[in-house]
Amino acid sequence: MSPSPYAVRVSAAAAKVLDTLPEHAADTVWDILAAAADDPFGFQQFDTDDDEGEDGRYAAVGQLSLTYWINRPLRSLTVLSIVWLG
Repeated sequence: MSPSPYAVRVSAAAAKVLDTLPEHAADTVWDILAAAADDPFGFQQFDTDDDEGEDGRYAAVGQLSLTYWINRPLRSLTVLSIVWLG
């Protein structure tokens, strides 16, 4: 049995941005977050063996990018920022 996905929380600042996105962009945000909840370390933006800072992650797809923080003990991730270049 695989572990359950991480819980997803959205910061107040990120929620404000999410509310203003076009529907297709908001859908993409939720798709990215679903992938991140299943495998929070799946976005391989760091090419290093240094563990320092690995819980702060950046996921980018096309014109959309998310920054999120992984809380390992609570098995949750918090979206800190959303950027849409649309």
